[in-house]
Amino acid sequence: MNYIGIDIGSTASKVVVRGDKELYFVLPTGWSSKETAGQIKEKLLSEEIDVEGQNAKVVATGYGRVAVDFADHVITEITCHARGGRELFGGDCAIVDVGGQDTKVILVEQGMVQDFLMNDKCSAGTGKFLEIMANRLGVTLAELFELAQNGEVLPISSLCTVFAESEIINYIGEGKKREDIAAGVVDSVAVKVAQLCQRKHLPGQVIVTGGLSDNLYFAERLSEKLGQKVQPTEFGRYAGALGAALLAQEKK
Repeated sequence: MNYIGIDIGSTASKVVVRGDKELYFVLPTGWSSKETAGQIKEKLLSEEIDVEGQNAKVVATGYGRVAVDFADHVITEITCHARGGRELFGGDCAIVDVGGQDTKVILVEQGMVQDFLMNDKCSAGTGKFLEIMANRLGVTLAELFELAQNGEVLPISSLCTVFAESEIINYIGEGKKREDIAAGVVDSVAVKVAQLCQRKHLPGQVIVTGGLSDNLYFAERLSEKLGQKVQPTEFGRYAGALGAALLAQEKK
């Protein structure tokens, strides 16, 4: 039996297969979640995994989960990220998931979701903010972080992405160093994520999942803002898909 977790996010779609086969991969979501679901199905078939056969069980989660018409179960992101994060960490923890369109803080106690917070009203503390600012600076997301590590933070005070972009345009016009602007961009996201985290009492163990999960520099900046250790996770980008696959296996 293959247990398949599919996490269709706003920017990227992650897939984890456990059981007879062990497989994981990521695809860009593109403009249509339904089209992406079809691409995932084709990719799995190319790996000799028939998602509609008797030897497969599928759980879908994420922004576009309802588009996965071959899923046996559809489960919320919070539940799947909590299950996947607990598996990655090996126990109870606080999970900080910085996604493309939202940021989530999930508290896991005694193996269950005890509480959560979500920032889904503004992109300022999300991956989308970083993408927009990287484009403005003419660099990739990876290059943005490389620049930031070598710069001094320039303050970005605006809470709105549009106004923050205007601040950056002004900095560029003033001839400020690109490294310093990049450092300000990353610091701004770390501040906003920390503010969300500080609305709840976090346990001693905090991990990062999502697209920034294995970024040591971001984890360090967030640790500074929170005043406690935040651990990056190598496989954290797949936390939601991993949780979905585990739940597919555990569901009766």
